[in-house]
Amino acid sequence: MAAETFQASRWTRGNFLFPTVIEVTDRAVVRHKRSWFSKDEISIAISKVASVHIKTGILWSDILIESSGGSDPLASHGHRKADAQRIRALVEAAQGTSGDGKIILS
Repeated sequence: MAAETFQASRWTRGNFLFPTVIEVTDRAVVRHKRSWFSKDEISIAISKVASVHIKTGILWSDILIESSGGSDPLASHGHRKADAQRIRALVEAAQGTSGDGKIILS
């Protein structure tokens, strides 16, 4: 699986100059957040992802990815609805399950 990146909208709070980017690979989910003098990265291994929570508004979606390891959840806001759903689908595909709990055999 090739890595896919999803950038938050610049029109949402906190994303005007340095938008948040979520990268989903076959091994991990990584959130990249830049600021003027630093870069903050948080990652969760795909095998440790417990849930992907999407809260949709009129235009944008908030994403909360919780880990089973007890660490802080990966949170991001200002993503398009289609991007949020694609992130969830990629995580479920990498874990080998579909949204209804069935195992995917590829």
